[in-house]
Amino acid sequence: RRLRRHPPVTLLDVFRAHARRRPRRALLRFGAELHTYGEVEERSNRAARAFQRRLALRPGCAVAVLLPNSPVYVWCWLALAKLGCPMACINTGVRGPALRHALAAAGATRLLSTPGE
Repeated sequence: RRLRRHPPVTLLDVFRAHARRRPRRALLRFGAELHTYGEVEERSNRAARAFQRRLALRPGCAVAVLLPNSPVYVWCWLALAKLGCPMACINTGVRGPALRHALAAAGATRLLSTPGE
């Protein structure tokens, strides 16, 4: 039913609704870390502002993301969604020609990664 709505309800819409209603409810557990909806909302908002200022990201600007599994990945995904930027998920295990192909196929103009990648 939600997908038939115009515009359709997105995962970002659902996340934002939960963050407004239940900001102190747990959302992510990563090792010993626990992150609430409110905390993830705040961190993803900060990331979105930083991406706009430092990377000049605008709606429609595709971004390749090469990040390990961590809460930062979630914050970046939400930040890009808030900015209207499509995200191309690049597997951190891909190297060499396969990595070059994945980046070219993504059509991304920016790459987010950790210093180790």
